[in-house]
Amino acid sequence: MLVRIHASAVTTGDWRLRGAAYPKGLRLVGRLATGLFRPRRVVPGVTFSGTLVATGDGATRFAVGEPVFGALNRGGHAEYIAVPETAAIAAKPMSLTHAQAAALPFGAATADHFLRDLGRVRAGERVLITSASGAVGHAGIQVAKSLGAHVTALTSPGNADFVRGLGTEEVIDYTRQDVTEAGARFDAVFDTIGHLDFGRARGLLRRGGRYLTNEGGWREGRQMLVPWRRYGHVVRFGISEPDAAQLARLAEMAEAGKLAPVIERSFPLAEIARAHEAVETRRRRGVIALDMRPSEAQPASSAA
Repeated sequence: MLVRIHASAVTTGDWRLRGAAYPKGLRLVGRLATGLFRPRRVVPGVTFSGTLVATGDGATRFAVGEPVFGALNRGGHAEYIAVPETAAIAAKPMSLTHAQAAALPFGAATADHFLRDLGRVRAGERVLITSASGAVGHAGIQVAKSLGAHVTALTSPGNADFVRGLGTEEVIDYTRQDVTEAGARFDAVFDTIGHLDFGRARGLLRRGGRYLTNEGGWREGRQMLVPWRRYGHVVRFGISEPDAAQLARLAEMAEAGKLAPVIERSFPLAEIARAHEAVETRRRRGVIALDMRPSEAQPASSAA
């Protein structure tokens, strides 16, 4: 299927692949897997949203002209992308702009994978989310709320109102307070940026609590194998790889008003270097997007 891309997202993963900025302990492995001296894949970008303009023989999932969004491990930062019908692709939610839809396969899919699948967060549980204003963090707030959890956000004072607006019940300012001394206890800690390792997070977890991180390395991999039986604590670390079923579920959440990625800034494709610079700061409110069709209007979103 050939998709005419309207928007993509520049993610932490894109920055890591382009700059070989892998977590400590994984740098050599990362370079061997993706390119020893430079990225092996010439066109980066793992997410996209656009319009289906052509299909091959036997492709029947979507009709030409239908708006779709999805993820592929390369090629999203371009004006067109060819994807197999079996790829992680779904019908674009009409309530979202193309930029918001392109943000779903990274931030929202990652949060959904860790909180729903790995963390098994249930209604009534207390969840702490670090870097709560970022691409994964702000989606994590919305996913956790959709699961019925009570959410505490760890963020800077400038983003306190932003995360409260997403449904956060409590906010901890990391510039003024050490979260490990706050006296709170949680059923799950979702560390989205490597701010709080398991050694520090253990004291925040209730009996049977889960420590979830998408910023881990060899240390977290080893910790996953250790049975922390005394208090039943669990470490979960991994990589989110969305599929069509997960994207369809996220689209349903968006249409129901439970999920709406926030776009902090949008850059034209010609200014992709500036977009990467914005992501590298690791201090943003929502998602950094690429607009492939800046002269073409996108549908307004009441949830944006």
